[in-house]
Amino acid sequence: SATFEKGQVVSLIGPNGSGKTTLIKSILGMVRPDKGKIFVNEQLINGDPSYRSKIGYMPQIGRYPDNMKVGQLFTMLQNIRNVSIEKTDQTLIKQFELEKIFEKPMRTLSGGTRQKVSAAVAFLFDPPILILDEPTAGLDPLASEILKEKILAEKKKNKLILITSHILSDLDEITTHIMYMQEGKMQFFKDIETLQEDTGELRLGKAIARIMKGEQ
Repeated sequence: SATFEKGQVVSLIGPNGSGKTTLIKSILGMVRPDKGKIFVNEQLINGDPSYRSKIGYMPQIGRYPDNMKVGQLFTMLQNIRNVSIEKTDQTLIKQFELEKIFEKPMRTLSGGTRQKVSAAVAFLFDPPILILDEPTAGLDPLASEILKEKILAEKKKNKLILITSHILSDLDEITTHIMYMQEGKMQFFKDIETLQEDTGELRLGKAIARIMKGEQ
């Protein structure tokens, strides 16, 4: 059991196959857990999808209709939500210069550009909860820094942010709490200061490495 609070940036960490993405998909209602209950804003997620409007999700691999143009994707999402463009967060669209590729079909995009689109979609409606699955994977260094700055800006707005990443150096300046998972089970859930005290390491990567080696 674990409780995530607003203002936290929780890094979900663990080996491949430890259950990080499955946990995320369970929160999103894309996977039904065999047992247990999940609450979002004290609302039990039990078939009612309305809570998802509070969540911005960036998948590890974004899949979109091949022939849909980039600009059409954003227009479609705004129409589905019935939100005008003036009320959306256009920050990443502008910083990633996505307007320049609005006429390109999704099938023509490189993996990194697709990641930029996925990031812009996740932040588009200014959600109070953000779930980012390997957000910097495939991004060039400049785009990665732009995204990290955006995450930090959202953190200052007291949002709840869940992140998975194998690039632990990306998480050092962002993370407030660590959930470490292994074989589908939570091994621990600690704030970053406690983890640093327990391991004697200031850098997240070294702290986690020490734990994985059984030195803590």
